[in-house]
Amino acid sequence: MTHVMLPAVLAAATALGAGAACAQSAGEFTLGVGLGYVMPKDDNGDVAGAEADVSDSIRPTLTLEYFVMDNLGIEVLAATPFQHDVRLDGLGKVASVQQLPPTVTLQYHFQTGSAWTPLLGVGVNYTTFFDEDGKGALSDAKVRLKDSWGLALHAGVDYALSETGAIRADVRWMDIDSDVEVNGEDVGEAEIDPWIFGVSYIHKF
Repeated sequence: MTHVMLPAVLAAATALGAGAACAQSAGEFTLGVGLGYVMPKDDNGDVAGAEADVSDSIRPTLTLEYFVMDNLGIEVLAATPFQHDVRLDGLGKVASVQQLPPTVTLQYHFQTGSAWTPLLGVGVNYTTFFDEDGKGALSDAKVRLKDSWGLALHAGVDYALSETGAIRADVRWMDIDSDVEVNGEDVGEAEIDPWIFGVSYIHKF
């Protein structure tokens, strides 16, 4: 009987310990370091009378979250600059651009009594574009993408590795629309609205 019950007791203890490790208390911070893969939606709007396509990009990300209440935190997302190519139907690659998408999110972490802790959040994204460089048909033109404000949604799950460490897999959606100018003239709007898929290590302190 002992050889049957001992593994069950150990499994239960492990589950309870993992559940406790996932708990987030008011006043605590977490720091996350990982990678984010930005995948703009398929149809990126009409620019200069042609359908636009914005390429994907992957870069390191950093998150800092402060818990204002138990399980309820305010998170700030930062990253190194994402690099995108812009193509227009019939013209090919016409520009490259870098962007930074700092985002502030209010999010709730759902305690499950196990090592798994799902989270949901909603917030605001500000995306700034820079280092725009005309290519191909626009190689001699001055291309500019204006900064964007928009809604941000966040969902993910943490898996506790210890009392202070966890692995997170998450997905974000951001409303990013940018007015595009060529040589100072408004030529349309790039509707980027990307999904961002991430994986990171989260440390609690």
